Amino acid sequence: MPRFLHIADVHLGYEMYGSVERSRDFFYALYDALERYAVAERVDFVLIAGDLFEHRYVLPAVLNQAQLCLELLKAADIPVLAIEGNHDHRPHGTKTSWLRYLADWDWLILLEPQEDQAEQGACYSAWSPETKRGGYIDLACGVRVIGSRWYGASAPQSIPLLANSIRQLPTPPPYMVMMFHHGLQGQIARYQGALDPAVLLPLREAGVDYLALGHIHKNYTLDDWIFNPGAIEANSIAESQEECPHGVYLVTMTEQGIQAELKRDYRQRSIVRLDFKVESNWTVEEVVERTIAYVQSHQARTADAIVEVKLHGQVSFNRLDVNVRDLRDQLHQRSGALVLLLRYDLVGTEYDTLSGWDHNAPPPRSAIETRVFTDLLAAHATYRDQADQLARALIDLKEQLLLGRSDLALYRLVEDALISR
Repeated sequence: MPRFLHIADVHLGYEMYGSVERSRDFFYALYDALERYAVAERVDFVLIAGDLFEHRYVLPAVLNQAQLCLELLKAADIPVLAIEGNHDHRPHGTKTSWLRYLADWDWLILLEPQEDQAEQGACYSAWSPETKRGGYIDLACGVRVIGSRWYGASAPQSIPLLANSIRQLPTPPPYMVMMFHHGLQGQIARYQGALDPAVLLPLREAGVDYLALGHIHKNYTLDDWIFNPGAIEANSIAESQEECPHGVYLVTMTEQGIQAELKRDYRQRSIVRLDFKVESNWTVEEVVERTIAYVQSHQARTADAIVEVKLHGQVSFNRLDVNVRDLRDQLHQRSGALVLLLRYDLVGTEYDTLSGWDHNAPPPRSAIETRVFTDLLAAHATYRDQADQLARALIDLKEQLLLGRSDLALYRLVEDALISR
């Protein structure tokens, strides 16, 4: 029974939210997953279905991370078969990539179709250990593994050519696996360019038993032959395990069918999303103090985690009165989070002052002015309880100003009104 580990979308080198420490998480996740589910499980091979790297241009430290992981598998005599994804495929106009570099130095086997022969439908040749080139390989465990590349918008046109080429290959071993880096419709919202799963059917008809996908970071399976494990680590707050389950597939192929177990129990950074609703009668100071207290109460969960705090609700003051940057810094410090994001969704109170009045017979000007002042004051938590009293004081102030009273007299009027509060 052939067994293998299917991974995708590792994204080594991704400094998520600008955190260097966070970039190391992707390495730790990959290394731990390989140690637990490849080496310890004694699999026959490992598939990397695209996006081993985050960037096409790889820093030395990131390349070293990849080599440490691949060295772990080489020491266990486990071959690694890979294809390029949209993040790590060779730049336009070049003939090499960092995956090609790793392949040339025997760290992995890069399976690539021969694009210059695609139109003739003969884009696959057997991988050669001498040239380290080829589009497919037959393994001793009884599995043929077929590669591809990142096709982007040309994927619908490329799939029939690939299927036709697969049909022309020599008789395969009992099982056929193919790696393909592309997303399918219906898996995530707002994703342009996703394929209709029906477009992939020529590959199944050509004999592919297990289509190993990458690209979409969420785990999903279709029809017991399409498998997408999702990213090894979350690439954003929205990719928490609860909202975007992901992991690695430990696969066993038998005559009875395919057993693909999604494994998630390896080292991953915790993601915590906190939702805090403020009350409309809170002052600026109360909003800040209570938000900090709320986040502190979750410190057992937030320490060393990636944390998002969503602050929402209607407030009775100008929402810009809160120093959001300072609040975020305080929450970051008090939570102990590695990264803290603050979603500031507070909205101010709005009034329709003339609602309910007969517009054909509007009230006198003085009544409208009093109502406007009252509503403006009532919209602010600090002055709400004295809105009527302060509104009358503002009317008096306006009248005294129109009468030409001195600045000193106006100042004393304001002082008396505030003292009387």
